[in-house]
Amino acid sequence: MYWSRAPVSGAPHTALRAHTTTLVGSNVYVFGGCDSRACFNELYVLDADAFYWSTPHVVGEVPVPLRAMTCTPVGKKLVIFGGGDGPAYYNDVYVLDTVNFRWSKPRILGDKAPSKRRAHTACLYKNGIYVFGGGDGVRALNDIWRLDVSDINKMSWKLISSPTNSIDGKAPNGAVGGGLGGREVAQSPRPKARGYHTANMVGSKLIIYGGSDGGECFNDVWVYDVETHIWKAVNIPVTYRRLSHTATIVGSYLFVIGGHDGNEYSNDVLLLNLVTMSWDRRKVYGLPPSGRGYHGTLLHDSRLLTIGGFDGTEVFGDVWILELAVHAYYSQISHFTIEV
Repeated sequence: MYWSRAPVSGAPHTALRAHTTTLVGSNVYVFGGCDSRACFNELYVLDADAFYWSTPHVVGEVPVPLRAMTCTPVGKKLVIFGGGDGPAYYNDVYVLDTVNFRWSKPRILGDKAPSKRRAHTACLYKNGIYVFGGGDGVRALNDIWRLDVSDINKMSWKLISSPTNSIDGKAPNGAVGGGLGGREVAQSPRPKARGYHTANMVGSKLIIYGGSDGGECFNDVWVYDVETHIWKAVNIPVTYRRLSHTATIVGSYLFVIGGHDGNEYSNDVLLLNLVTMSWDRRKVYGLPPSGRGYHGTLLHDSRLLTIGGFDGTEVFGDVWILELAVHAYYSQISHFTIEV
């Protein structure tokens, strides 16, 4: 593995933290986020092959300035949910069509919707975007909602796993989580409420790592099976505390980059082997980026690209490349399942 700073060109763009970075084809769509003074609703596009920045002209119902929202690709459309700015928190859904750069705010069927939040996660599985956790400005959250995106023009929300009080990790009043007709065990263990964690989908399993409830920086890994609606804690002997990190699936590994460990911002590269469920630290060569959190990372063409972030003082506008030794990580890529 080898770090280098990407030689970017093209349109100037703002240094950002808590923005979204989403890959469609070979283009990285960077939306929102903030610098040290304000939040934004600009859209920047980075050509991940040429490292060329552009600022497309957008039309339609542009979202308000946001940070710590999620952006999920559904085909060639991007689905933005939640986020906020200062004291404001939102639970709105916006859609960007990356073909014509038109923003829309679709009508959501039904009257159910997650509470307003930011610093949550969102993952796509079988025409559903699964939203977990975040915070609403008063408390951290640990509920799971599913946004049906089988028809982008007729989206609807469903509560999949109900929230708990964040003290003992149990459903309030002994409630059966999720209202699923008792399929989920009452008062089953589940992660503490949190935001600034990461979530990744492997098959039907949602893998949650780290995050914070505003007081504690977590080191735990949890798996939620969206088919059986069961949470399981993963027992890992050596642990690392992280919040505001990124976690990217590469083959059968989860690559965790940067974040805050409860004491300081890190530039570590940690590998979670999803087959053995154990952490692995490998030697990384080259000049690494400075320690940071609230950045974005994605995989393109056997490279991880890390964009922006914040080190507690400075907000970054740089792009970093982590070249992967492909044979070392893709060997197990074809078929593996999470057995927890």
